[in-house]
Amino acid sequence: MPRIDRRQFLALAGTLAAAAPLPYGVPYAFGATPPAPRRGGVLTLLVDPEPPTLLSIANTAGSTVKTSAKTNEGLLKYGFDLQPQPQLATAWQVSSDGLQYRFTLRRGVKWHDGQPFTSADVAFSIGLLKEVHPRGRGTFANVTEVRTPDDATAIVILSKPSPYLLRAFDSAESPIVPKHLYRDTELQKIAAHPNNNAPIGTGPFRFKEWVRGSHVIYERNPDYWDAGKPYIDRLIVKFIPDPAARAAAFESGTVDLGGESPVPLSDLARLRDNPTLTFDTRGYEYSITQTRIEFNLDHPILGKLPVRQAIAHALDRKVIRNTIWYGYANDSPTPIAPGSPFHDPRPTPYPYDPKKAEALLDAAGYPRRADGKRFALVHDFLPYGDGFKRVADYLKTALARVGIDVTIRAQDFPTYIRRVYTERDFEFTNNSMGNFFDPTAGVQRLYWSQNFKRGVPFSNGSHYTNADVDRLLEAAAVESDTAKRRELFARFQQIVEDELPDINLVSLKQVTIANSRVQDHTTTASGLNGTLADVWLRA
Repeated sequence: MPRIDRRQFLALAGTLAAAAPLPYGVPYAFGATPPAPRRGGVLTLLVDPEPPTLLSIANTAGSTVKTSAKTNEGLLKYGFDLQPQPQLATAWQVSSDGLQYRFTLRRGVKWHDGQPFTSADVAFSIGLLKEVHPRGRGTFANVTEVRTPDDATAIVILSKPSPYLLRAFDSAESPIVPKHLYRDTELQKIAAHPNNNAPIGTGPFRFKEWVRGSHVIYERNPDYWDAGKPYIDRLIVKFIPDPAARAAAFESGTVDLGGESPVPLSDLARLRDNPTLTFDTRGYEYSITQTRIEFNLDHPILGKLPVRQAIAHALDRKVIRNTIWYGYANDSPTPIAPGSPFHDPRPTPYPYDPKKAEALLDAAGYPRRADGKRFALVHDFLPYGDGFKRVADYLKTALARVGIDVTIRAQDFPTYIRRVYTERDFEFTNNSMGNFFDPTAGVQRLYWSQNFKRGVPFSNGSHYTNADVDRLLEAAAVESDTAKRRELFARFQQIVEDELPDINLVSLKQVTIANSRVQDHTTTASGLNGTLADVWLRA
């Protein structure tokens, strides 16, 4: 697939000094005939932070999603227009009533351990996703069974229509796992299954080793069903926690490829002048990244709506968008990000107004003390790149202006996940969540009361409960009429904006950086989260 070179990128993007963000989702088709792929070589993919596990069957950490599809595939993949394409399924049909999805499976596929892939694996995996996957429990909520009339046919049976379901079978989102390895494992132990850290799949790469704190190595699967692929011999996933070191690694050629703006945004101007690097903004269509401040509603202070409203009024979104994220963001004050047909375009009801914030805090019973402070809070930021630390620093400064004393607490990724979602030992955090291909899959999990599950990451961490919100989300999940769904999601967004279980901030414009020798790294809407079966290295 044609990709943009440095000169074309500069012409399209303008100058970073003018704070013009990179074009988002630019179609890089310039009429050039792509060269034939070349076999061989080693590709080094930068992933930060180090994933807690390598398979996304029960964990949706961003870094886990990046590694998962290299070994374990989905039934379908998706073009940049989000239209389904064959992967483990070669054909599919949806019944007129929307209650049956019939998949014809690819024949002759084998697991990395030599066992045959069959419809039994599909049925088992969908059932597992419904039970243990943070988004899957919503996505597959209406699935009652998966019938397997033969080894090459899987029929998903629903109790109610799920109008979004055909877009849910991406490799990273809904991986198919080997039933013969998981079937004797209790549900509560699936997240700790050994296969999650040394995965056996059907994908283009076979797991070789994981050296904690350093790298993961995958080898080419010589028996891959797509003959001739993958083109590269070895894939090394490298972990580099220091932001400056990541930028240096691209400049030196130590790493070849990285996504989700893998270097400090302040370094992009310098890197753009490097003729050995290319940039791409495709591959993020499957999931728009939404940033937010999430409150622990069980906290005695933050459980009070006027306090949360005061915090919202204390924040200047222009600073967050243009200074913290260097313009690589869109304002997104509602849970459903711009770009979705269900986004509510109304402006936030909480414009920047420090005086109103002070008045709300006074009325809530938290006047300034003699030292000028009202109360103290501890803030935990998502340790994923350097942007969330910058947000934390801004929050500390902005809230100090209205009398709230904030202490920032840093920790590694596993500790953060355990603190917020298992121990619930947090007060408020800033993080990001993927909106994904539909609000039922990407957004419902964060606000649906039934998705408050201790130990399940990236779910309803605020412990938000609202019966009307539950009803609206559940109705939208089964509504086939797009106009009616839009009405349901609009009402949902209005309630959430009023009740503020979280403060939605901006949706990010992500950038992929690659060495110029890396070809065809982004061929689907999932970008680097896909299999990388098509990637090859120019001599």
